[in-house]
Parts: sequence; C-alpha cells; structure tokens
Amino acid sequence: MSPSVSPHLSAIATRLAEGRAQLAAQFADGTLTPLQYLHRHARLVDTTLVALTRAVPLPRGASILAVGGYGRRALYPMSDIDLMLLVPAPLQGADEARAQAFVAALWDIGLEVGMSVRTPTEALTLAQEDITVQTNMLEGRRVAGAVALANDFLAALRRALDPAAFYRAKAAEQERRHSRWLSPYTLEPNVKEHPGGQRDLDLLLWIAQALGYRGRWAALAKAGLLLTEEARELDRRHRFLARVRIALHLLAKRREDRLLFDYQNALAAQFGIRAQGEQRPAERFMRQYYLNAKIVLQLNTVLMAAFSERLSPSETESAEPIDDYFVRRGNRLDLVRDGIFADHPEAFLTLFLRMAQHPELTGLTARAARRLWAERDRITPEYHRVPRHQHLFLEILKQPRGIVHETRRMNQFGILSRYLPAWRRIVCQMQYDLYHEYTVDLHTLMVIRNLRRFTMEEHAHEYPEMSALMSEFGEPWLLYLAAIFHDIGKGRGGDHSTIGAEAARAFLSIHPIDPEAVDLVAWLVQEHLTMSRIAQKEDITDPETIARFATLVGDERRLIALYLLTHADIRGTSAKVWTPWKARLLADLFHATRQWLQQHPANAVEALRRGEPLHERQERARAILRFHGIRPGEETAFWRRVGQDYFLRHHAETIAWHTRVLYWRHQTGKPVVRARLLPDGSGVQVMVFAPDAPFLLARLLEVFYCLDADVWEARIYTTPDGWALDTFVLDFPPDRPTRETLNLLEYELSAALDQPTPTLPEPPRCQRRLPRLVRHFGFPPQVTITPDESGKRFVLTVIALDRPGTLLAIVTALAHWNVSIELARIHTAGERIEDAFVVSGPGLDRPERQNAIIQALTRVLERLGA
Repeated sequence: MSPSVSPHLSAIATRLAEGRAQLAAQFADGTLTPLQYLHRHARLVDTTLVALTRAVPLPRGASILAVGGYGRRALYPMSDIDLMLLVPAPLQGADEARAQAFVAALWDIGLEVGMSVRTPTEALTLAQEDITVQTNMLEGRRVAGAVALANDFLAALRRALDPAAFYRAKAAEQERRHSRWLSPYTLEPNVKEHPGGQRDLDLLLWIAQALGYRGRWAALAKAGLLLTEEARELDRRHRFLARVRIALHLLAKRREDRLLFDYQNALAAQFGIRAQGEQRPAERFMRQYYLNAKIVLQLNTVLMAAFSERLSPSETESAEPIDDYFVRRGNRLDLVRDGIFADHPEAFLTLFLRMAQHPELTGLTARAARRLWAERDRITPEYHRVPRHQHLFLEILKQPRGIVHETRRMNQFGILSRYLPAWRRIVCQMQYDLYHEYTVDLHTLMVIRNLRRFTMEEHAHEYPEMSALMSEFGEPWLLYLAAIFHDIGKGRGGDHSTIGAEAARAFLSIHPIDPEAVDLVAWLVQEHLTMSRIAQKEDITDPETIARFATLVGDERRLIALYLLTHADIRGTSAKVWTPWKARLLADLFHATRQWLQQHPANAVEALRRGEPLHERQERARAILRFHGIRPGEETAFWRRVGQDYFLRHHAETIAWHTRVLYWRHQTGKPVVRARLLPDGSGVQVMVFAPDAPFLLARLLEVFYCLDADVWEARIYTTPDGWALDTFVLDFPPDRPTRETLNLLEYELSAALDQPTPTLPEPPRCQRRLPRLVRHFGFPPQVTITPDESGKRFVLTVIALDRPGTLLAIVTALAHWNVSIELARIHTAGERIEDAFVVSGPGLDRPERQNAIIQALTRVLERLGA
C-alpha cells in the first residue's frame, strides 16, 4: 500500500486483510463449509465496499452493483471482484473525478476489481448484444449507493430477458466450451472451465434464474425439473468443486483454477487421501475429481434436456414412433413408457443403436437420460452372454455414423462398463506417466475416434494414406474392438498387452464373430506396442529388423491393421507425443515391411544371405542421383570409400543426399557440414563429414543443445579410413526462422569441428530451463543393455525424465567408457525420454562390464535430477 494512502483507507484495508486471513483459517480447520466460506467472503467484501463509499463518496445518484460470481455471493479467495458502477447519466466534471478516485481507492485497499461504468440504458443495450454481459448482470445485486436506480435497472434487465433465447445461447456456449476443452479427464484439468467443472453447474443455475426459478437445486426439484436425489447429488458435487477451488486458490496464493501437478499432492492431503498400494495420493484424489466431473456432466445432460422441454412443450407433446421401445419427440429420443428397461433389457443397447441410425436425433429427453442412468444396474454380469445383446453391441460398432458419439455416451452413462465388466476398471483411471494426456477410458475413446476418422471422406485430406489403407482393410469395426481392449489391462499389474489380449479373446469368443477375426483382434491387442517400439527404438534401415518384423506380422492384412491401430493409438495419447518424425518412422517401417512381404514371402533368410536388400537400396539411390543430374559412375569413388556396411544403415534417399554433397568433396581432406529441411517437413536433417575424434559426437550434441534443438535421431557411421559420417534429425521451436536455422547450424557445427582440443568441457557452456512438469515426478532412471537379434551389437535403452542435457550427458558418459554409438533413436514421451542406442565396444558381451556401464549411466542421470 502506498504511504500516501489515508488512515481511513489503511484501516479498511487492514480489516479486509484480517477478515480474509480469518476466513482462510476457518476453512482450513473445517469450521466453515465451502459454501459458507464463499458467502462470508462476499459479505466481507460487501462490508468493505460500504465502508469505502463513506470514505470516498460515489458520484451523485450512483449505485454499486455486485455482478458475476460476486453477485451470486460465490466469491473465491483470489477471484476478481466484478463490479458495475451504475450512474444515472454519463459522467462529467466532479462526478467523473469521484468515480476515478473511487476506483483508485479500490486498488489501494487491496481489492482486485473488474469494474465497468455504465448508465442503465447503456447496460441494457449491451446486455441485449452480448450474452456474456447479460449473464454477468443477471446475478447483479446492489451493494451500496442509490437504491431506486439499482432496483429499477435490475427489474428492467429481467423484463428484457427472453428465457428461450437465453437457454439457446447458453446451450451453444456450453457446446463450444466442451468442444474446446474436450474432456475433464486430462492430467491438469481446469476446475472452472473444463467439462464437468464449476461452469457447467453455474450455467444450470443461470438458466434456472432466466426461467424464473429462484434458489438452488432444491428449488429445481420442487419445480419438477429434478428428482429429489438428483438435486442432492448436484448439491454434493457443487460443494466438492467449491472446496477444491477454494483450496486451490489458497494453496497457489493467486487466481489459479488449474489442478496443476504442483498442487495435487497437497490437495490430496487436505482431503485426507493417502497412498494405497501403488497408487499415489494425487492419483487417488484425481480419480475422485474425475468421477465427480463425470456425475456433473451426467446431471447437466438431464437438466439441460428438462429445461429444453419446459421451454418448448409443444415440441415434446407429439411423439413419432421409432420402434417398440422408443419415440422421437422433437429432435430427442424418448422412451415409449417408463418401464421399458425393466421389461426389455435389450433396450439399453438398442437406444445407442437408434441414436446412431437417426442423425436427426441430437440427444435424449430428460426422461430417457434419467431412466438410462438410474436403471443401468439392471444390466447383470450375464447380460453380454445373451445373443440378442451381442448382436446389438456389434451392430453399434458397424454403423456408418455415430460410433464415436455413441461409444462416448455409453461410457458416460455407465453402460459400457456394465456390458463389458473389464472396462469398469479403467474408468477415470489416471495415467500418471507424463505420456498420456487423458485417463485410460478417454484415451481409448480417442483411439476409436482417430480410427473412425480414417473411414470418413471429410477427413481423407488429413490422413490420405490412413484413409486409403482403412478402405483396403474393409472392416473397421474389428479395429474398434482392438482399440476397446488395447489398454483394458492397465492397472492390474503385469503386461497390460497380454492381459488385454486374453480378455479380448475370452470376451469376443462368445460373440458371433468369426474365429479368425477374434484371433486378429487378440493379436492386435497383444502387439499394439510392437510397431511403435521397433520404429522408434530399432534400426529400421537394417534388413534383419524388417525381416524379423515381417515374420512376426505374417501377412499384409495384419500389417495394415497394426499400422492403423498404432497410428491412432499414438495420436490419442497427447498433442506432444505425436510428431512428424514419428509418423515418418512408422511409415518407413510399414512400407519396408509391406515390400518385404510382397517380394520375399517364402524365404526371408535366403534373401538376406543373397544381399538382395543392399542391391535394391543402391539401385534406388542411383535412380535418385540420376534425377538430380549426377552422371552414372560419379558416385563410385565415394561409395567405395564408405564401405558396404554404410548401405545397410541408411535409406536410399539419405544415401543419395550424402552422395550429391560429398561425391567430389570427400577427397579434399576438409570437413563438410550441411543442413536441410526433410522433404516431408518432418524435421531438419544435418550431415557432418569429418575426421573421427574422441568426444566428437558429444561436441556436436552440445551445439544442438545450445541452439535449443531436440535430437530425434542420430545415425553415427565411421568409414573404413576413419572419417565420421554422422546424420541427425532435429526439431526446433516453431518460431525459429527456417533459413536462419540452417545457416546457423552449419556455422556453429563448423566452429565446433575447428576446436583443436579433443575434450569436452563439463558442464555444457549453456543451460536450458527444466520443464515444469518434470519437477513433480520422481521415478528412478532405468538403463538396460541387451544384445540385438544378430548378437553382433547391443541395444542400450534409457528411460528417464526429460531433463535438459540428458542426451548430452549420456553420450559423454559412454565416450568415457569407450562405447561407440552407431544409432541413437530419441523418443520423447511427454516429459519422459525413452531413448535407444545401438552400440558396440570392447567387453560389452561381459555381464560385469555391462553392469558397470549401467551403474555409471544411472549415477549420471541421478545427478541431473538432483
């Protein structure tokens, strides 16, 4: 507070601060319930404003109105104080000066306000033009100043309100917000704005006010819009969200509505939640939050339908029959009568099938939604064994439209977890791994959505290859089944792929599905991580890798199915995980394997022995060189120099690029550095051709590190005469200018190569910030060394938190142990790395040396996290 503030304002500010501190203490010790805290905080601010108007008078005839959350007496600890200064006429002269002095005094005493100054005419006009302003004013109440001016304005505001138009506008607003935020089941949900959060409850109360219903949930039950138990449930959910949001503000000491990792454990402690088995307190707290959000969403659906029916009774009076169980009322599906689910259990699944088959239906009536939710427990453990029910379930997945909406609706209403009991274990199950952005059930539904998009013409331009392959595959419903089961084994201990495959086989084998189709689905679930693992951790330029994968897959149909599922699965984890480079790796593996299956279906080993893949790769590289104007034979001297192994470790397109740059420069005795954008836009590719030297790779990585580049792949090769020919794929921040990036890369790498010293300074000469999320995860690094399939080289795998400089530290440590890296495949999964290195070196076949290297690397990674 400024020293110039008057004693009167200082006293008001002191009382406000002391009052807030007392409220916080009473909330922390349980003396105040969440709603009591909100009301008393609003009352404290009311008293403060009244006192302030005595010290700093308002403009003549003006009134102060509380609006927004403060208006409804739901004032959170760090929320802005929404005020409207209502004046009888536009301000001028002394009245304008009074208004300015009052606003300044608000800030002087420590109130963060959102203030507007309007005449009644201006305010009413703006309310008609802007639904957000109208909503804010709808909850207005006078705090101080002219009584008649405030009362007349609020009465005029309510008279001008069109309840039906208000409902339509708020329903559209909620739909846009839900589309934007997509789900409450993210790792760090927004308690206020995400679906199932505070705003979904606020919106229901706003519409209730517009319809003339005063009070809270009990008033809506009295009006027949809610059942008594639904009203009690909404009240419980409302209190839970209020408690979370109050505690979050007090913990953060600022207006923070996101459940950040920074606060989840502290909130769990405040809620009395402790660890249970392998589940952390934060995981158990977040599941409680997600389940609360799920019920809020469910009851929001019921009450929104009830509002619509109350506003448009004529639309619901006439019923158009759909079948023996359902009718259409307006654009909603309704039950023929209340006892349908009890008398005809197949109606549970028929409902979702009819919703998918009738695009004119936009939702359920309040009665249908209410009965579906209330009677879901009628679905017994034997329900899925009834042939009629099995047929309906499969028919839903075979529909040409509505699959995504209806599987989500089945999950939301708890029907999917009752038809498929194993599903219940993954509902709202948090994946606390910095990899998945969503809970297990929502991630699975996202995978189904991604697969469904591959079947839709309107998305063919986004995924042309996937769309073509889905059309070739021909039975997308089998892939939807594989998606449903692919993560259903999570959280049970053991290999979730094996658990899921066994569950899929057991469940689907009793359904009317061809045994070969059941085998395919179970195989896809078992192997759903395999293609991703091979593409991102093995050398897919090695014909042996392709031959092994082709043998595992067996035929093109399985290959196509696994490619589609893998693509959809990775895209359904989080926005950070899917990258153009991963798309390229998967595509390269798919096409190489498909070609192998077509050309070498009978004897892959014999084809390898004859060297056919090497010859084919050289011929493809020559064809590219001819296209670029390189005359036949000009590549011969360079190719002879690099040796035969070179062609087994690089793609034909990369071989052609190296050759174009080096076919005449390789004999100059000078290093060559080149950078280019990859043709498919999947990253920046860098080539370094220089005399090999100790710590060369580490010195190059230090340059990338200091230029804020992430390394996606490092392919290390040394020619027989001792020259390094290293190729990297990099990713840069999206705002980095491309042309400048390439020039800067070439300059900095050339400067690093000119350094006379063969050593690397430690630590690096530049530092990068630690990602925020990494600070809240503490799993120990995992390092393994295993021989590859040939037994000639070894695969070193590192799983650790993605701290700045991790790759550089690993490479430097390996150089000290005289371990040569031939391929580094860098896989960042959210804020976690899963890097794989193909390595060689003296004594790597001895367990004691492997253990020593593993221990050394583990210590290095632990020091990075200290």
